[in-house]
Parts: sequence; C-alpha cells; structure tokens
Amino acid sequence: MNQPSPRGTGAPALSDAGQDTADQPGVIGIALAAVLTAALAEGSWQWFATYIGVTLLAVVFSFYGMPAWTPGFRTPYLRKLVAYALVVGLCVAIALAPMMQRWAWLFPMPGTRSGCPELGRYEGFRAHAELAHPAGLDQAALAHAQRARTEEAVADCLSATTTHWLPVYGAGAAVLVGVAVWSFDRARAKKRSRPASS
Repeated sequence: MNQPSPRGTGAPALSDAGQDTADQPGVIGIALAAVLTAALAEGSWQWFATYIGVTLLAVVFSFYGMPAWTPGFRTPYLRKLVAYALVVGLCVAIALAPMMQRWAWLFPMPGTRSGCPELGRYEGFRAHAELAHPAGLDQAALAHAQRARTEEAVADCLSATTTHWLPVYGAGAAVLVGVAVWSFDRARAKKRSRPASS
C-alpha cells in the first residue's frame, strides 16, 4: 500500500533552489544595510562606517556562495555575479569612506580637496564676526569657537566631496571583484571538466 515517493530524484534540485532563495534575501539585506548606512551618514564620515563595511564584507564572504559557473550572458550565474560584485563594491566604498576623507593619497582627485581649507577659513571668519562683539566672549573662548567652526566646515566639505566620488570607487571595486570571481570560477569549472572528458 505504501508506494515509494519520488523525492529522492528531486532532492538535489530542491536543495539548490532552497540555497538560491536563501542566498538572495541575504544579499538583498546586506545591500539595504549598506545603503541605509550611506543614507544616515551625516556630516563627517566616521570610522564606524569602516567597521560596518568590513562587517558586511565578512558576512558576504562567509554566507553567500556563488552557483556553478555556466557560460553565457543570460545565465543565472552571471546575474548573481553582478549582484554579488555590486554589493561587495558598495561595502568596500562604505569601508573606505573615512579613509578617503582623511588620507589624500587614497583620494588624489585633483581639485577636489583644495577648496575645503578655504571654506574652513571662511567659516572661521564668520564665527569671529558673529561671536566677537555680541557675545562678549574672551579671546580663548572665541578662538576655541572659531577653531571648532573651522574644523566642522572642513570635515563637512571633505565628507561631501568624498560622497560624490564614492560611486566611482564602489564601481571600480565591483568590476575588479566581478572579473576576479568570474575568472576563478571559469578556471575551476574547466579544471573539473578535464578529467571527466579524458
């Protein structure tokens, strides 16, 4: 009366499908977390953004697995590779944002950082004009307020400039990751097919 069910033949397909559907929400969640981090970043990029970016990269590398390599431009492998590379590039850009803001050698775009010191000096002059006479502050307090306004203006300027160029760095990282993963998976697939064909 009990007939054997054909579950054994369909188990691999179901497991692959389950793995694919389990990977997709994970990558989407990581991408949303990275976008939320970028959207909530106000003012100067702080080192917590680097921590978040590195953490998201660790999650991507640990829990997201690429499917088997298949040739062609309309394959599920290529679609997942594009999504994977873009998410990794986004996380790399968020991790690099504070470094780009502070290290000129990492962000050597000509003409992008030069205007920030001038803006800081202008804000310092404004603070001096606003606080010198009406507030009646002493020279030490006035100098402290002027320096704080200058540093804040420079940090905001560098943060805005960095944010404008972050997509370039993220896209570059995505291209490098995509090419590297595609080349590695392609070479591994060819290496596996050689013993089978021989």
